[in-house]
Amino acid sequence: MTEIYEVIEDLNREFEVVKLCRILNVSRSAYYSYINEKSYVLKEKKATISEAVKRVFDFHKRRYGWRRIQVELAAEGIHVGRHQIRSRMVEQNLVAIQPKSFVPKTTQSHPHLRRSPNLLLLEENLPTAPNQVIVGDITYLPNEEIGYDKWLYLAIWLDLYSHRIVGWHIDRQMEESLVIQAIQQVIKRRQPAKKFIVHTDGGGQYGSGNFRELLALHGFRQSMTRRDNHYDNAHAESLFSRFKAELLDGEIFGGLDDAYYRTFEYIEGYYNTIRRHSSIGYLSPVKYEQEFWKNNGG
Repeated sequence: MTEIYEVIEDLNREFEVVKLCRILNVSRSAYYSYINEKSYVLKEKKATISEAVKRVFDFHKRRYGWRRIQVELAAEGIHVGRHQIRSRMVEQNLVAIQPKSFVPKTTQSHPHLRRSPNLLLLEENLPTAPNQVIVGDITYLPNEEIGYDKWLYLAIWLDLYSHRIVGWHIDRQMEESLVIQAIQQVIKRRQPAKKFIVHTDGGGQYGSGNFRELLALHGFRQSMTRRDNHYDNAHAESLFSRFKAELLDGEIFGGLDDAYYRTFEYIEGYYNTIRRHSSIGYLSPVKYEQEFWKNNGG
């Protein structure tokens, strides 16, 4: 009988329901009961999807758009099309955070410091596993702490293969110690092998004697972007754009301690471990590394 109801539903754009029911020998009341029940089921399904979409959206604090929400729901066994998700988001006025496209350059090249070659221009140096290449950069963090400068500074080191942040440090000064403490965290955590590539722009912090001595001590290879070519360090700059949008969202840190704890929560408790990254198959960096080592005997 359901098949006949579906035929009537399909044909009622051209013919009256009364005539169709009479020709097909179907009770009109039974047909309308079918239509009402179907409408109710669809309404319930729509409500369930709306609830699931909002739950994921709220959990990720407005950081997920429809693509990541779709992947997250699929991981839960809820398979929904993109149009459904986008419609449910529009209905509930759920608008994801969008990072700014422009990221200002924060480090300045020293005219008298030797610039290392860009090793990543050679395909043989591109990573094929975690813990082969890291890229680093520094960014400003807005600070409203009374009695101190309006800026704090964050240095990060990103594993180029897994996109995992493997070292970071925040300080009040943008000195060489900022990047040195961050890379010492990398060394302690990851224990990289010799010939490990450390890639940055040509900022003075990375060209300093102490930083270069540390790299030489461990047998690391230094790589730098070409002069005035911002695309050479696009991964780090893209990270900072996302970081500021998703963590701060227009807010200002209330001091060094506030910046440290909120950054720790975001990096270690979310970005590395939970956030799905489109460039690595919508896995988190930690999960991506785990899958790599599981599949490669690690």
